[in-house]
Amino acid sequence: MYAIIETGGKQVKVEEGQAIFVEKVNGESGDSVTFDKVLFVGGNDTKVGVPYVEGATVTAKVEKQGRGKKVSVVKFKAKKNYHRKQGHRQPYTKLTIEKINA
Repeated sequence: MYAIIETGGKQVKVEEGQAIFVEKVNGESGDSVTFDKVLFVGGNDTKVGVPYVEGATVTAKVEKQGRGKKVSVVKFKAKKNYHRKQGHRQPYTKLTIEKINA
């Protein structure tokens, strides 16, 4: 069985036991997180949401909180003595899917 959930403004296909990286979700390591914005549940019995499947939830366990690799942003204007360098590290959460309730 698999499901498509909405988190962090993105849609993610998940299966039980799968580890996924998503935009930062509040919670410490070991906490449980429930997603109720389930768009689709597939398997033996397929359910399509309009826009969400009623009563369907996905439970996940927070494995760790982290930050991605550094991305450098450089601005430069020729002949104007203008240059700026800025770095960014996007926070993420690693989750392990425990249960899909259809």
